[in-house]
Amino acid sequence: MPEHPAWIPLADGERLAATVYRPGGAGAAPALLEALPYRKDDATLSDAGWYRRLRDEGGFAVCRVDVRGTGSSTGVAVDEYPATETEDLAQVIGWLAGQPWCSGRVGMFGTSYSGFNALHAARLGPPRLGAVCAIFASDDRYTDDVHYGGGVPRALDLLDYPLYMVALNALPPVPSLVGPDWRRAWAERVDRLEPWLLRWLAEPHDGPYWRRGSIRPGTDRIHCPTLLIAGWADGYHNATFRVFEQLRGPRRLLIGPWAHMSPEHSRPGPRADVVPELIRWFDRHLRERDGGDRAEPPITVFVREATQPAPDLDRVRGRFRDEPRWPPERMTERVLRSEDAIGPVAPAADGALRLPFRGEVGVTSSIWCAGALPFGQPWDQADDEVLGLVWDWPVGPQPLEVLGMPRLLLRLRSSDRVATCVAKLADVFPDGTSALVARGVQTLALPPAPLAPAPGDARPAAVELDATSWVFPPGHRIRLALAAGDWPSIWPPPRRGWLEVDPASLRLHLPVLDGPGPEAAAPALALPPPAAAAASPSPRVVWRVEDDRLRRERRVVIDHGGSTVLPGRGWLRERYLGRVGVSLDDPGHAVASGSASYVVRFPEATCAARADLDVRSDGDGLAVRLRLRVAERGGLARERRWARRYPGRLQ
Repeated sequence: MPEHPAWIPLADGERLAATVYRPGGAGAAPALLEALPYRKDDATLSDAGWYRRLRDEGGFAVCRVDVRGTGSSTGVAVDEYPATETEDLAQVIGWLAGQPWCSGRVGMFGTSYSGFNALHAARLGPPRLGAVCAIFASDDRYTDDVHYGGGVPRALDLLDYPLYMVALNALPPVPSLVGPDWRRAWAERVDRLEPWLLRWLAEPHDGPYWRRGSIRPGTDRIHCPTLLIAGWADGYHNATFRVFEQLRGPRRLLIGPWAHMSPEHSRPGPRADVVPELIRWFDRHLRERDGGDRAEPPITVFVREATQPAPDLDRVRGRFRDEPRWPPERMTERVLRSEDAIGPVAPAADGALRLPFRGEVGVTSSIWCAGALPFGQPWDQADDEVLGLVWDWPVGPQPLEVLGMPRLLLRLRSSDRVATCVAKLADVFPDGTSALVARGVQTLALPPAPLAPAPGDARPAAVELDATSWVFPPGHRIRLALAAGDWPSIWPPPRRGWLEVDPASLRLHLPVLDGPGPEAAAPALALPPPAAAAASPSPRVVWRVEDDRLRRERRVVIDHGGSTVLPGRGWLRERYLGRVGVSLDDPGHAVASGSASYVVRFPEATCAARADLDVRSDGDGLAVRLRLRVAERGGLARERRWARRYPGRLQ
């Protein structure tokens, strides 16, 4: 059952590096494509386990491709999801369909980046693309991705994907694949590299730039069969419901409790092996096999039940349940009003309900998109809630199941023309523990409020919270907490100030399931047991919150890394260091600094790339400094630097 490298030629003369995993036997098989910028031969070599299973258990020919300008492919990686990438993928699909070992039917699949571009290809609709599976993918790069949250730059994310892609894109092509000219190709790649992050920060508002690489609007142009897999702890699950509603072909949605990592290893669990799901999906739509005597439901959802929070939570209480449609017929809306609440508990300013712009609020909520540690999950929200406004409502005598996207409507005044309102829905346990259920972030354009309040000068505002599933049990309380920031998930406010809330206007709209209905009796999906338990956190992983009383600063510090053994006695080592900090006296002064470094040993050479980033705000904008260093032991050395300032672009 061979695995062999291949070069896929493109119409403009560039070529893409691929590895093909072909099943044994002489017959032709459908082909499955995954295309990523994450270096198939070293940095993500561990993904090969999925490809071999799809080949050995499913009988598919699997092709993994380095997208243009990454790994060993030629060209320049100008940005994530450029228009040329979708065009390249259409050519790859045509190439695969024309191979003698392919049946002529091609599917695409992938997680995160490759889930995105699978949807891009599906919208383009090349004739040989017969089905796709998108796992943890988004339809909108601006509203639901690593760049901005509610219109505010993400903070802790700066030390993850935006930074490590600078170093990863600067590593050389694999010498044994490219040949003796690999050093020249490497030097040219480094000299032409432009960090994607710089363009992202130069585009602080939604517009044509962000529509490129997004499938919204236009999702309704997808007609090929589409399987969506999502996770409640993953940052991209909002898009899943939007995409599912807009699809025009056969569709299926599976959403579990998972974070942004393989469901087989996810914290939180219960963990699951989803490879059989992919095999059934592609069997049905590329081979016209029905997959058994039970028709698959269009939706399988993990219903989350009340669980005490923890940053390294191993398992969420709950169960999988099938639903025949979205939204379910028994879905209703329950509106919670401020006048019916217990409280609020709020800091008072002359009797008004005011939210001060605080830089440090939000740390208990962690990052917006949990993944492998140190990017963990929220813990008890109580320490943050005392810094904002809080309303509680009793659950009542019966459990209350929320499923969907809550919405908050209210009226606000602001000391500044632009402000951020952060709303968090929580489950308060009898012991006082507050578990985050959903959050929403929205930048609001409000006219500056006069020093003396004038009747009616508050303006209506709406905050859409993340899609969620949660069953509130009797004896618990439903909590709404409001703040004017969510650090370190998003950048803190640019200056001191406040939001003022009109409590009489506050309405929290909850999508609830009223009664069991026929859907609740549907047979739950029998997910196979996971092949392995979630790995325990490594002692190498650091995730620390620091309060510096003398410097009046709060910081989050991270440190993590690992190593991969490569064929031929090679290896790759990676390490990520960083800190984000914010002034407790002036939220306009904040910093995110860190490094991402890789060392890869090939039989021919040992090569390294390191990117160092420093982002600072001073109330008037962002100052960015970025340095890239690459070196071959005893050979090539390059250094590049970038400095940018983005005035007035924080909000």
